[in-house]
Amino acid sequence: MTDAAPLLSTRGLTKHFRIGGGLRRKNLHAVDDVGLQIAEREIVALAGESGSGKSTIARLLAGVYAPTAGEIYFQGKPLSAVRSRADVLAYRGDVPMVFQDPFSSINPVFRVSHGVLRSLKLHRPELSAAERQTEAARVFEAVGLSPAADIMHRYPHELSGGQRQRVGFAQALATRPRLILADEPVSMLDVSIRIGLLNLMRELRDDRGVSILYITHDIASARYVADRLIVMYAGRIAEAGPVEDVLSSPRHPYTQLLLSAVPDPKAEPTLQGAADHGEPPRVIDPAPGCRFSPRCPLATTDCMTITPELLALSPGHDAACLVAQSGAEAKAY
Repeated sequence: MTDAAPLLSTRGLTKHFRIGGGLRRKNLHAVDDVGLQIAEREIVALAGESGSGKSTIARLLAGVYAPTAGEIYFQGKPLSAVRSRADVLAYRGDVPMVFQDPFSSINPVFRVSHGVLRSLKLHRPELSAAERQTEAARVFEAVGLSPAADIMHRYPHELSGGQRQRVGFAQALATRPRLILADEPVSMLDVSIRIGLLNLMRELRDDRGVSILYITHDIASARYVADRLIVMYAGRIAEAGPVEDVLSSPRHPYTQLLLSAVPDPKAEPTLQGAADHGEPPRVIDPAPGCRFSPRCPLATTDCMTITPELLALSPGHDAACLVAQSGAEAKAY
């Protein structure tokens, strides 16, 4: 990432959901005190297991959820100041979302061109009907749906899963976005066609200057496509930095745990990592302390009571781990 002002950033971003009622009302801490940055022409991977808060962050950035606390900044301006319908529409055109399920994110009643044409009519009203058709064809070609004249007139059930997901990217690209929020866009696709979608994201960054927040639980795909990696655990950032730095020298035990689950064909068959044990994270009215400590083999008594801050351990490489910050960390897995 460059030293220029980030395209999008958050400060203290927090989202709690109330559950129960009356005297039993509690708060589920889906996201707590998250600060992240995404630069121009950058792919940032947000990784972690299910329930870590990744998709909640995407919905906060998309404006689907209102934050409980904290602020989102886009091009230096707070999102809380965006109030008029025109400004909201402009932001959603600049920061569209590509959803996880290509089978349900496209209306099956209409031809696949319908969503792209609707986006063009909504976000680029200066285009005539004929110009929208031409632009839609150009967008379809840009995401690898060729020949566009043929693909545009098909219905969703006539396309493969990979083609449907490319239609989702076409709908996002039609708005001329600055940043695409891609929420697990390849998780429901066959492994053989995931690489094509990952390459498409890299092409959008390199050729069109589009930044991407790539949400995933797959560390291998994050390494392939991302410039930086943010690892989430139980609603908090555990570790963040350049993707190769984080994966080649992980400082947080949770990141090490994630890497231990990635198959390594070069590893000796006799090598075995430490088993993952302990309690699942407590995110309903959690007590102070590191939320990974019940599962961490390196946890100290301080880890049980002190919530670690996300601090730089080396240039650009941050971790929220008291043991790592003390300089006493070791490979946990």
